[in-house]
Amino acid sequence: MKNLILEKLKQKKDYTSGEELSGLFNVSRTAIWKHINELRKEGYHIISSTRKGYQLVDTPDILDSREVRIPAGQLIGKEIIHFEEIDSTNNYAKKIANEGCRDGTVVVSERQTMARGRVGRQWESFTNEGLWFSIVLRPDLEPEYIKIVTLAAAVAVVEGISEVQGIVCGIKWPNDIILNGRKLGGILTELSAEPEHINYVVVGIGININQDKNSFNAEIKNKATSLRIHTGETVSRVRLLEGILTGFDRIYSIMLQRRTQEIIDSWSGYSVTLGKEVKIVLKNTEYIGLAQSIASDGRLIVKCNDGVIREIAAGEIQVRGLLGYT
Repeated sequence: MKNLILEKLKQKKDYTSGEELSGLFNVSRTAIWKHINELRKEGYHIISSTRKGYQLVDTPDILDSREVRIPAGQLIGKEIIHFEEIDSTNNYAKKIANEGCRDGTVVVSERQTMARGRVGRQWESFTNEGLWFSIVLRPDLEPEYIKIVTLAAAVAVVEGISEVQGIVCGIKWPNDIILNGRKLGGILTELSAEPEHINYVVVGIGININQDKNSFNAEIKNKATSLRIHTGETVSRVRLLEGILTGFDRIYSIMLQRRTQEIIDSWSGYSVTLGKEVKIVLKNTEYIGLAQSIASDGRLIVKCNDGVIREIAAGEIQVRGLLGYT
């Protein structure tokens, strides 16, 4: 009932009387008043007048299906599951993936309490100043395509930011989103597969949106940034999520057609890794070399200083000039 009232208020630019709402939904005016107050508590700016009724003035920047608009026919985000707080959107996405949720389901939360990045690192996402979400994919692909999924997700993020905000970001192999030499966001891809078939992929995405410089702890404050720090303005998380999901839908279609070189070419155009000196940490061994290109399976091809050309599938990669590597 509450959401039906909200939709009615959205449809009308002027006041809607309590009597009209009461008759439309066959409830008392007192019930209408209670639902209006619930919406106000959720952040909807609704003004009222004794003679005129109710008018919706402004909507909050909340990431549920009432505010996030998904175009007709779009697979990614057709179903959105929203939480105020959760331990990890990736954990919940894996749970519902195992239970059979549909391809393209999105899990989004205003806050996460146990978010993590690659190699088990904690990702700061305790506030609703960022964009924290996961996408469940069920691609009819072999497991070796998993790194292409991560590259595709990174392209969707940077193109979504560019389209919505007009800001051009870079991508550090394999999963970091870079803005002005600092980390804006990251991607964590997790896989469930058989030897010849992917059961599902969960793509977790975290982007710093409206944090200020004091939002980051001492360990990362000189390495992290946000869109608000860059622009000096508050950014709509809703509009940005819409843009990223639409971009992801487009590139997912390309992926399913196995047009992987198109994805690699797009990724390479945004790369802040290729052509740079990199330091690779594999277990207890370090290599320094030049990042040359991306292999057809998403591996990073590096010509190391010892003369050996290595294809890197995992490990820690540092790029000279970025995130403290000088």
